[in-house]
Amino acid sequence: MTKKTTFSDETDLFRASVGEVRAIQHNQVVLRPRPKPKPVPRKTDTLASDPLQNKVDEELELLYQEDSMAFLAPGVQKAVLKKLRKGRYGVHAEIDLHGLNSQQAHHYLLQSIHICTEDGARCILIIHGKGYHSPNTQPVLKNDLNFWLRQHKDVLAFCSAPAKSGGTGALLVLLKLGEKFADDETAF
Repeated sequence: MTKKTTFSDETDLFRASVGEVRAIQHNQVVLRPRPKPKPVPRKTDTLASDPLQNKVDEELELLYQEDSMAFLAPGVQKAVLKKLRKGRYGVHAEIDLHGLNSQQAHHYLLQSIHICTEDGARCILIIHGKGYHSPNTQPVLKNDLNFWLRQHKDVLAFCSAPAKSGGTGALLVLLKLGEKFADDETAF
């Protein structure tokens, strides 16, 4: 290998750009890796963004004990509601609101739906009861759920459950996929 010839002005330029150089005392280097910081999970605050974002356009009429209900979000095909009524979607979770007042049920419902979407549950059964002990034979939770679920951003459809699952005292609810499951697009 031949030695490269350097000119004095190149050497002067190199020395000027490198600056002052210190001689190394020894050729051993002790590497001490910095301790890695402990991982901190991201907190998702369920109350940070209000999940009840959709507006209910029409005036909802009050439901009675044996009235059935159904809802389909805009842009969702009618066949989805038919499949939901026939029980074609497996129930992944069950939420029981028996014995709760309206405020407790609202809080518990929002928490439960958030957990279900985070866990990838698509179809849930909400048991609200028929409201036999409600004043004026108008079930409170049934009417509240009819309003709340229509407003919820993650609800695609809901309908009264089949008789074997609670009939008009329960609802089958179809939810959107959670963000972390968006890549696993499964057909309806």
